[in-house]
Amino acid sequence: MMHYYLFRLFSAVNLDTSTLPNSGAGDAPTNFLSTILQIVFGVTGAIALLIIVISGFRYVIASGDPSAVAKARSTILYAVIGLAVALAGFSIVTFIVKGVA
Repeated sequence: MMHYYLFRLFSAVNLDTSTLPNSGAGDAPTNFLSTILQIVFGVTGAIALLIIVISGFRYVIASGDPSAVAKARSTILYAVIGLAVALAGFSIVTFIVKGVA
């Protein structure tokens, strides 16, 4: 299943050489930077979702142990905050690049 998402991620990357910096296109560095940042934010979001799933599993197997439940809850909270930051960063970069281009 993970290989499907990795394939989707890498197939979304534009490997056309005309978008590389110094290729003659006026907004090529912006497109290249946008592509790199989209990959970074995508990987960050995927990691945050993976941490949420792992912490959810730890929450379920905590068996009522208060310290384990508290640790799992705090990990889920921080992962959700990280996911929100990644989504906000992705949105800001996309908005700025679309506004500039």
